Amino acid sequence: MKPEITFDDFRKVDIRTGTIIEVTDFPKAHKPAYQLTIAFGDLGIKKSSAQITGLYTKKDLLQKQIVAIVNFKKKQIANFLSECLVLGVANNNGEIVLLKASKKALKNGKQVN
Repeated sequence: MKPEITFDDFRKVDIRTGTIIEVTDFPKAHKPAYQLTIAFGDLGIKKSSAQITGLYTKKDLLQKQIVAIVNFKKKQIANFLSECLVLGVANNNGEIVLLKASKKALKNGKQVN
C-alpha cells in the first residue's frame, strides 16, 4: 500500500467524466497503446495515451464515457503529448480495465470527487 494521504491531498486530484471521441493506434509507444481524444464538456478536448489494447478495440472505445484525472502535468510519451490520465485497474492477467460510471448519468466534464 502507498503512504496514507489526507482528504486535502485527495481534493487536489481533479477527476472528471469524459467521452472518447477518437481512437487511433499508437505504434511508437513502448507497450501496445491507443491515442485517445476525449471530450470533457466545458473543459474542452484532451488527449491521453492508454495501454488498453488487450481488452478493448478501437470500436469498443469510441463514444465510451470514461473517468480521468485532468489536472496532471502534460507528459510526453514518444511523439505524443498526454494531457490527462484515464483511470483503470489491472485484472488478474495484468490487462487494464477502464473505470467508468455504472450508467451514463454524468455530464462530460462533471467533477467526480
